[in-house]
This record gives sequence, structure tokens and C-alpha cells, in this order.
Amino acid sequence: MRFRHACIESIATVLPEESWTSADLEERLRPLYERLKLPHGRLELMTGIKARRFWPEGTRPSDASAAAGNTVLAHSRIARGEIEVLIHAAVCRDMLEPATATFVHHQLGLGPRTHVFDISNACLGFLNAMVTLGAMIDAGQIRCGMIVAGENGRPLVEQTIRHLLTAPLDRNTIKPFFANLTIGSGAVAAVLCHESMISAEQPKHRLVAGVCSSATQHSDLCQGGHAEEGGLAMQTDSEQLLLAGVETARTTWHAFEAETGWNRTTPARIICHQVGATHRRKLYETVGLDPAKDFSTFETLGNTGSAALPTALALAVEQGAVRPGDKVALLGIGSGINCLMLGVEW
Repeated sequence: MRFRHACIESIATVLPEESWTSADLEERLRPLYERLKLPHGRLELMTGIKARRFWPEGTRPSDASAAAGNTVLAHSRIARGEIEVLIHAAVCRDMLEPATATFVHHQLGLGPRTHVFDISNACLGFLNAMVTLGAMIDAGQIRCGMIVAGENGRPLVEQTIRHLLTAPLDRNTIKPFFANLTIGSGAVAAVLCHESMISAEQPKHRLVAGVCSSATQHSDLCQGGHAEEGGLAMQTDSEQLLLAGVETARTTWHAFEAETGWNRTTPARIICHQVGATHRRKLYETVGLDPAKDFSTFETLGNTGSAALPTALALAVEQGAVRPGDKVALLGIGSGINCLMLGVEW
């Protein structure tokens, strides 16, 4: 995938105010910890996640996405009436039908000629949407579009806690549910446009190129949303998912170098999907990248699904960790297993 004219005109994130520490979760799980003689502090020790945030009860993904959409428009020089495509790209959706993007479109007050749809691909949805908009812009089909992702992990975490406290589990059978406790909530939005829409005094944050890889033989390692009544919405083989994911990333990086002409030293900043400390360390070791170039948010936000990587990018820009002229590597890995890497010249 190579891009000629597509740019990220603006990107912004909105985060919930309510924060749950890993110690808070373990306190709620005290009966389980005492029964199985689990040491307190293990959740933060194993994941590096100190806290994660959650929206108030009753918040819908479309509400969070619309908040991010309004925020990015406030930072953008592009008017609402110029948005030709709206993509909702979160794991979480309001319902199966209609598309969650329709609710976001209505809340944002976008025009009736806007092309509106969802893209769902686990934690890669936002990057997939960037590729889709970039291709539409380069093809001359549109000049401008918006991507939103509002993730609400609260119901999953609440359900997991109830299950862990009531089911007859032992130290081995709790493992598939452990990854659920790393999940948080957040929202992010980006406006992509043709370079001609960006004024001379604005930097052009260009999409350069990208590659994707699929290792779907591992699609059973993390599955959610299919449980029968009384079951749990997500179960994960965290150890095997980690190993398969970083191996897929290793082979994808070789293709990424060939497509972009970059090498391991080229990016000034590297932003990967935010899972946890072990995942980050293993990824950088396996691919051979410099961890000093990493920008992470998982320590205080946890894993926010499709919003995680673009939220990290938005915060890196906001905090000056990504500056105009920087080459930035976006490394996305999602259950399935799918991997998508994008190069951006900021």
C-alpha cells in the first residue's frame, strides 16, 4: 500500500474521567485472591498497567465517538460540511444494526451526502479505516473523511469480575479471563484529507506506505462476543497470542521495510498497539527496534482496543513527542491474528 496525496489533517482523543487502578480491581477480587492464594499486586506486575479509565454507566460507543469527533473538528480547519465519509472503527458497537456510524453521524450533524459505515477488525479497525480513506482520497473519490472510535470496556470488565467471583475456577482456569482485566475505555478521531486542502502554513502529515499480514491460523486465541447465555464475552490465550502476534509482527516488519524503503533506524518515533509491558518488550526485542523510540499509554489507560494506537499517536503529538518532519511507524497487531504497519511523515 502506497499513498500519494493522503494526509492526517488533525487527530484528537477524549478520555473518561473515572479511573480504576489495578489495585482497585484486585480489591474487588479479594475473595478470589484469598481463595486461590494469589499475591496482591500481580496484575500491575505482570502487565505494567497501573490504571485504566471507564465511561459512566450507560455510555454508548457512539456517544464516546461523537465526543471525539467534535473534539477533532474543533482542532481542524475543515468544516463539518466538507466531511464526505464517516467511518466508525471501534471494537465496541451500539448494536448490530444499524451501523454505529449512523448514530455518530447524527450526533455530529454531518451532511446528508456523507458516506457512513462501520469497519470492524478487532484492534486494527482504526488503521484499516486510515488505509480505506487514504485509498479513496488517492483514487479521487473523495477529498476528506473522518474516522472515529469510541471504546467502552466497562461492561466487559464488570462481567469478568462477576464471573471470577462466582465461577468454580482454579489458578489454571482463570487464565483465559486475565486479559479482560487489562481493558480500558477511550475515544479518538482523525480527519484525513487530500494534501491540497491543507494550507501552506500547516504541516502535511503524509501517509507514506503500509503493509498488512494475516495469520488466521491463530484466530482461536482471542475470541469475544459469541458466548451463550451465562458465558463470558471474551476469553484469551494470552501466552500463545503474545508469541504468535510478535512473530507475525516480525515478518510484517520485513515487508514494511521493503515497501517504505525505511529500516530499523529510520523512524524517529514508534507507536504500537497498547497491550502491556511484556508485549512491548517482546515486540521490540523480536523485531529489533529501539525501545527508546517507543511512546506508550498502556500504563495509565490499559488496552483501549482500536482506539489504543491512534490515542497514543494523538497524545504523542500533543506532548511534543512527535514533531513536524518526524517519520513515525505505526505498528498495529490485532486478534485474528492480523498485523498492519503504516509509515507516516509528520
